[in-house]
Amino acid sequence: RQAPWILWIKDLSVMDPYYVLPVIMGGSMFIQQKLNPAPPDPMQAKLMMALPFVFTVMFAFFPSGLVLYWVANNALSIAQQWIITKRIEDQAAAVKK
Repeated sequence: RQAPWILWIKDLSVMDPYYVLPVIMGGSMFIQQKLNPAPPDPMQAKLMMALPFVFTVMFAFFPSGLVLYWVANNALSIAQQWIITKRIEDQAAAVKK
């Protein structure tokens, strides 16, 4: 607790004073949802599109360490989904030849 970290974050146990991490988290969550297939139900699709904004507001008041963990998890999930999608598309293109 209260140990300095990097840049503007002086303590991971308190909320981000400039709300940078929650905004990054919301953006990464939005990108992650765009990479995933859309749900078949239109109402569920609308709800899924609203969730990044809801989570951004909610996470603005959470400790910076938790938001940083969520951002890292989203970044890894985005990379994983992109790699899997790319491999599937490459395999489908190879089968068509």
